[in-house]
Amino acid sequence: MEDLINIFSDTELTVSHLKNTLADNGIESMIKNDYESGVSAGFVAGTQTSVDLYVFSKDVEKAQPIVDKFVIELKK
Repeated sequence: MEDLINIFSDTELTVSHLKNTLADNGIESMIKNDYESGVSAGFVAGTQTSVDLYVFSKDVEKAQPIVDKFVIELKK
C-alpha cells in the first residue's frame, strides 16, 4: 500500500475545494477529519476547524505546485 502524505490542512470547506481542484488535475486525495471521526466514535479528537488533505506519495510532486498556487490565491 502506498504512503499517504498530508499536503494541506484548513477548514472543511477550503480543503474540499482543494480536493476538487486536485481531482480536476487527475490527482486522487483523501480528507481526514479527526473531529468528525471522534464524534462518530463517541469521543472528540482534533479540533472542529482542522481538516487534513492527503495525497499518495507518488503524486506529491504533481500536487505540490497546485497546492502552492491554491494557497497564494487564498491569501489574495
